[in-house]
Amino acid sequence: MKDYKVETLIYYSKLTTDSRHIVKSSKKEIQEKLDEYAKEGYSLTSTDATNFGSAVYIYLYFEKTI
Repeated sequence: MKDYKVETLIYYSKLTTDSRHIVKSSKKEIQEKLDEYAKEGYSLTSTDATNFGSAVYIYLYFEKTI
């Protein structure tokens, strides 16, 4: 049997000349979530991202066998 979890992270765009500011600011938090779920025995199975207005939504899909 498998247990599934979805983690949603939201980042907002801001006026800047750095077009990669969301990538740079999100790396640390995403790595922390990966580490957190790995400690609980979950593995990352898929990711997805969408945008709405000035927000970027990143979805991390995890699973583990129970």
